[in-house]
Amino acid sequence: MRELTQQDAVDAAVGGGFFAAGGGGWAHHGELMGSLATTVGTPVLASVDELPPDSWVATVTAIGAPASPHWEIRPLDYVAALRRLTEATERPIAAVMTAQNGYSTSLNGWIQSAITGVKVLDAAGDVRAHPTGKLGSLGLTTRPGYETIQVVAGGNRERHGYFEAVLRGSVTTCDDVLRDISVRTGGFIAAARNPVELGWVRDNAALGSISLAIELGRDIRVSQPDGPRAVIEAVCGRVGGKIVAEGPARFAVPLRTEGGFDHGTLGVADVTVPFLNEFMAVDSGGQRLSSYPDTIALLSLDTGLPMAVKDLADGMPVAVVVAAADGLPVASSARDELALREVEQIMDIELVRYLGKAVA
Repeated sequence: MRELTQQDAVDAAVGGGFFAAGGGGWAHHGELMGSLATTVGTPVLASVDELPPDSWVATVTAIGAPASPHWEIRPLDYVAALRRLTEATERPIAAVMTAQNGYSTSLNGWIQSAITGVKVLDAAGDVRAHPTGKLGSLGLTTRPGYETIQVVAGGNRERHGYFEAVLRGSVTTCDDVLRDISVRTGGFIAAARNPVELGWVRDNAALGSISLAIELGRDIRVSQPDGPRAVIEAVCGRVGGKIVAEGPARFAVPLRTEGGFDHGTLGVADVTVPFLNEFMAVDSGGQRLSSYPDTIALLSLDTGLPMAVKDLADGMPVAVVVAAADGLPVASSARDELALREVEQIMDIELVRYLGKAVA
């Protein structure tokens, strides 16, 4: 086990920004969460091998569309959601894990650990960010007999007031309801969900994802004095990434926020990158170059840093970098065909046919 520091928090937010794949929250929110967590207490990171075998784990995250202009999540909303989940669960929660890496989501669980004493598990529902809760649900959508408990807390106080809800039922139904709640409460809301045995996490999660984000953030920090190209090389070296296009970004299909998702398509040189909160594919001339669950990121040619969809504008010079899923920790739910078919329907693109294929 290791005590997480403020420098770890900064590195996790920066490294998580690459795995955010254009979504994954907000850098300033991640820095705030990490700074607060390491100031009010000491969050502790643990691997699956460092917890008692009979431990139970919950997933903690935020749900919604990063480009929504009216979202509000306060740090203690995450704690409130976990406490309500603990009250509703018959077994004590020993550790929490994030649903995904990202600018702020790599810090999920740190404030809960600092305040309540649970451990932050060095694992994720997906090493990269994804648009739906089902894609980070550790294969629980198809686990026979599994009934989830999912809790949300928070919301925009001025527009909607504080909101809490506790749901029980199938993962698929509860995830859909929570997405609707996020829209109705301002665009984003804190969540704690899917309590499950440590053994299930060991078999289905993307293990080591938080350490990987911290290490990548450190690589970026160390390489920054040498300029943007050095940063991009450091990123590619750590994750096995490669550049597939460079040039000014353009919105080939304009960004719109609808139904709790950010929709659109970016173009860079001769490739297009469709996104649903996150970048889900790279196409060129009718050929699929990269497809989820590969990690797809746009790195600024001015700074070398990863760019979020909400911060991109036409004309910004970027490099499209892809890192094949086979070279990274991958959770079972990242290849959940049921979950991916829902994304296909929303985006009107093919994803399932490329599962397991080396398209990059």
